[in-house]
Amino acid sequence: MAEEASLEIEETGKSKKKLIIIIVAVLLIAGGVGGYFFMSGSDAPVETLDEETAMSEEAPEASGSSAQMGSALYVAMPRPFVFNVPGSSRDRIVQIKVQLLVRGDVNEETAKKHIPLIEGTLLSVFSTTTADELSTSAGKETLRFSALEKVQTALNDVEGSKVIERVLFTGFVMQ
Repeated sequence: MAEEASLEIEETGKSKKKLIIIIVAVLLIAGGVGGYFFMSGSDAPVETLDEETAMSEEAPEASGSSAQMGSALYVAMPRPFVFNVPGSSRDRIVQIKVQLLVRGDVNEETAKKHIPLIEGTLLSVFSTTTADELSTSAGKETLRFSALEKVQTALNDVEGSKVIERVLFTGFVMQ
């Protein structure tokens, strides 16, 4: 009789261990599936804009610039900018890949039409900097803002409007 009682205790101990292992396995599988769906997101575009939101996107900005609040579009410069900059110890070679943020199809076409003007303006701005300035993030931001101002001024002289909203550095290498 004592042997039967000890067998029952061992069997319930084993079944509890099996139950815990099964629960842990189920939780791990559920966590993996949930993580997969969370990270993958949805590929379908969400089109739940109401009329008021759509109309506010078509209205001009309140700041007075003539750029329209359409969808954000990015115009990539066809080739990266490669140039030399003087440094305190030695001259450096810099390569910058640039994209331009514009709003609306009209501004996108205008920016594409004036790519040679934009490239020339950006190259003249980039060539005025030094390697010491470009080695800090503040120097890169200053260069980016200076490039934006010069490009907007050049396009404003030609087109009569500020076509470009932001200048973005998508690649930056200094050797």
